[in-house]
Amino acid sequence: MVTIIDGKTISETIKTEIAVTVKGLLDKGLRAPHLAVVIAGDDGAALSYVSSIEKQCKGVGFVSSVYHLSPNISEEEFLTTLDFLNQDDEIDGYIIQMPLPKQISIDKVTAHVSPAKDMDCFHPENMGNLLLGKECYLPATPHGVIELIQRCNIETKGKNCVIVGRSNIVGKPMAMLMLQKSINATVTVCHSHTQNLPQICRRADILIVAIGQPEMITAEYVKEGATVIDVGVHRLDAPDQTKGYRLCGDVLFEDVSKICGSITPVPGGTGAMTTACLLQNTLKARMLKL
Repeated sequence: MVTIIDGKTISETIKTEIAVTVKGLLDKGLRAPHLAVVIAGDDGAALSYVSSIEKQCKGVGFVSSVYHLSPNISEEEFLTTLDFLNQDDEIDGYIIQMPLPKQISIDKVTAHVSPAKDMDCFHPENMGNLLLGKECYLPATPHGVIELIQRCNIETKGKNCVIVGRSNIVGKPMAMLMLQKSINATVTVCHSHTQNLPQICRRADILIVAIGQPEMITAEYVKEGATVIDVGVHRLDAPDQTKGYRLCGDVLFEDVSKICGSITPVPGGTGAMTTACLLQNTLKARMLKL
């Protein structure tokens, strides 16, 4: 029988651990961790995520701030906001919510963030440290996947791990984490131009999917008994449902769950872990100042 990897429950456990540490800080008369979010524009999904972050921060005792900027803000003004955040000692870390307005360079913004406050691990210095296996903040979504794997006692040493997707946000850092000596997996990275993709995926003991295509991965791609981690999330029209839509991942859950050993659902899998690991990074940034 397939095991459903309950990311929601595991994320709640992590947040409870964080809340206990924060209470310890407050009991000593020290300030709580402070996470800021920068958002430019009124993208509905982005605003919803920011609202969720505020709620999660409150739940663990964090202070949170949202810098909601105009979609017409100039690049210079945007970078000035980052300068302020970089210099404010009361803010332990911050993230920049995507998408950015077209007049603002993602590369310039990423390079402008202080590495010490880079809670998303997008700065080249943090990415370089990740590649070298040095101490750094870990990208929230890949870190969440690692937490799921480790807390579910999924064996990784010497196992074949196939990652479908090569983005800078998930695929590439995920590969670097799975290669770390604490994990010791043998990693293959695939993408949209990979030939014989189903055949390669079927070699995986651990299949991590972040390709950005709704329900692309079917049972044809999965080895019997494999662990399947679905990082994708999509909103598809579903007129027969109350909300008028349904959420799904990059994996066709009903098909793949019949053959794999364990699998993350969507929702309730990796999504909840991303915010929990963002909070972990913020707590780490605060503790480094003690």
